[in-house]
Amino acid sequence: MPTTHHSAAAERHLQAAHAHEAAAASHNMNDHLRAHEQSKLAYEHSIEAHRQTEHIAEEEAKAAAKK
Repeated sequence: MPTTHHSAAAERHLQAAHAHEAAAASHNMNDHLRAHEQSKLAYEHSIEAHRQTEHIAEEEAKAAAKK
C-alpha cells in the first residue's frame, strides 16, 4: 500500500484533532454554537479517517493473502 494512502488517513486524523482543539477553545470562550460546529467537523474527519484506515487494512490483508 503506497504511503500516500497512509498519509491521507493520517491527515484526516490530524484534521479531526485540530477540530477538537478548536471546539474546546470555542467552548472555553462560551461560544457553544461554534464549539458544536467544530465538534461535528471533528466527527466527520474522524469517520473519514476510520474509513480510510479500514480500506488500507483490507487492501493489505488481500495483498498478504496472495503471498
